[in-house]
Amino acid sequence: MINLLTAARTAKTQVALLTTEQKNNALLQMADSLIENTQKILDANKIDCDNAQGKISNVMIDRLMLNEARVKAMADGIRDVAKLPDPVGHTLKEYVREDGLKITRVSVPVGVIAIIYESRPNVTSDAAALSLKSGNVCILRGGKEAINSAKAIVSALRDGLKKANVCENAINLVTDTSRDSATALMKANGFVDMLIPRGGAGLINACINNATVPCIQTGTGICHIYVEKTADLDMAVNIINNAKTSRPSVCNAAEVLLVDNDIKDKFLPLVYNKLVAERETNGQIPVELRLDENALSVIDGTSAGENDFDTEFLDYILAVKCVSGVDEAVAHISAHSTGHSEAIISSDDNAISKFTSGVDSAAVYVNASTRFTDGGEFGLGCEMGISTQKLHARGPMGLEELTTYKYIINGNGHIR
Repeated sequence: MINLLTAARTAKTQVALLTTEQKNNALLQMADSLIENTQKILDANKIDCDNAQGKISNVMIDRLMLNEARVKAMADGIRDVAKLPDPVGHTLKEYVREDGLKITRVSVPVGVIAIIYESRPNVTSDAAALSLKSGNVCILRGGKEAINSAKAIVSALRDGLKKANVCENAINLVTDTSRDSATALMKANGFVDMLIPRGGAGLINACINNATVPCIQTGTGICHIYVEKTADLDMAVNIINNAKTSRPSVCNAAEVLLVDNDIKDKFLPLVYNKLVAERETNGQIPVELRLDENALSVIDGTSAGENDFDTEFLDYILAVKCVSGVDEAVAHISAHSTGHSEAIISSDDNAISKFTSGVDSAAVYVNASTRFTDGGEFGLGCEMGISTQKLHARGPMGLEELTTYKYIINGNGHIR
């Protein structure tokens, strides 16, 4: 590990001094190299998927699996990053004191960014692209389920760097997937300038409890949708269906549905029909509804357990609770949310205002699915993760969130 950390730290200045043209050329070469090495990447990914059979859920295997379309999407994501403005070197603020001393605040790279993540191969390419464009060196430490995929992807990306005459150590992969390697990154003071854990609650908490380097919390998403009594019910059903079933294994999928008591008798059967009955008829996995007492009196499902409103299921499971109005909905979210993404479905401007003002999460939606909390959807090209904290970044982390700033002070013999 020490050799990798040293190589990354040594590369930091070289990468920070790359011009926008050099970075963009390297990104395009990286994208081309991914496409050229598609079969090698898919072969490695098949090993990972075969090894994961019976050890992780089918939903999580889908998250792990690559195909030609997904590799192409990874390459397209890198190309999108190349098209974005360079976040480095911008004058953020400038002023001159009365004595003529000129003070300028300029955006600069963070330095060496370590990313600890789980079994999502696309994170490997996304993180590498965003780090390079923002002038940073990255150290990637993926989960054991995706290690063969990560090796193949990083090999292709480094080939792209080589073709662009950029230091290959701009992208580094930790191949040791033991807990010790993760802990080493968490405590790599003097080598790692920022640590970003991207995964479940266990990983996030491990970093919070053990990291001695600066750490940004990302990922865990207990996302809520509140259907207020004035909602368009057909719209609400479609939004819930998308938020829960389009890709249940991701952090912006809905995990909790809150329904106004005034419409529960009419609306809950629509939810049951869409998420359970229709999916069974179509040969799809039905959503397991975990219902509080009020909801259970209207539709069939499982009685909600003690922890069901505090669980990121990442599966075809949805906790459902009936509430008395927007105040109770906001109070419930405040008590149970992880600060990721929440939505209200309503046509009442007062209820919408109260919800958007009262809910303290990174992304708050009105009449839209929580599935849009994503760097690509927000126009960031791709993302390093979704920050659920308030310092130094919040929400999808794109290029700007991977920079910091420094002050440059110009004088003419000034003394204090």
